[in-house]
Amino acid sequence: MHPENALRRRLLLSGAAGLAATTALPGTAHARDADAIEPDIDSTAAWGARPPRGTIGLLQYRPSRIVIHHTVSANTSDLSRAQAHAHAHWVQDLHLDRNGWVDTGYHFLVSRGGWITEGRHGSLQALTGGRNFVLGSHTSGQNDQAVGIACEGAYHAGAVPPDAQWEVLVVLCAYVCARYGIPSAQLYGHKDYGGTLCPGVYHDMLPRLREEVAAARAA
Repeated sequence: MHPENALRRRLLLSGAAGLAATTALPGTAHARDADAIEPDIDSTAAWGARPPRGTIGLLQYRPSRIVIHHTVSANTSDLSRAQAHAHAHWVQDLHLDRNGWVDTGYHFLVSRGGWITEGRHGSLQALTGGRNFVLGSHTSGQNDQAVGIACEGAYHAGAVPPDAQWEVLVVLCAYVCARYGIPSAQLYGHKDYGGTLCPGVYHDMLPRLREEVAAARAA
């Protein structure tokens, strides 16, 4: 693994693994709820997102669940931050130009290298505040109830998610649960709400994800 990626994983995961020192390491901060580590998330400004094509609804209540997706992009071996940003652009272009949506449909994306990018504009600010969230476009019937998190890659044919992606997904889900008061049991896959194969093998891994998110919050 590239040293940059290894360092990022160590910083993101140290709290969840019980390795954090008494002073927070760079790149992480304790959530105000004091039961989850705040991961480093690259905002739409940080990765140079295109502006939305209209108004994004801000919902004046907290979401009740998380829905996991995969983006069915290439299972790249490029684990860099630059690739995470390129992937965020690819998803936004797809959703704006082919789907005709106002912006990226997902709230957050997790790259194969373990880098987190904000998807839909306003998602990160809302999450940090913990009192409201933005209307998504990721799951029919759940866009006004659930935070949508998408994992870079295609996992239909038994492909295994990289360790970096999985471990950082756990940290992100734990933080979202902490900020919004979502029980770890309320993590679902896209296929729970419609006729889709998404999120592939991630759906089979949901019981493990719920357990590890609960453990990360208790650490």
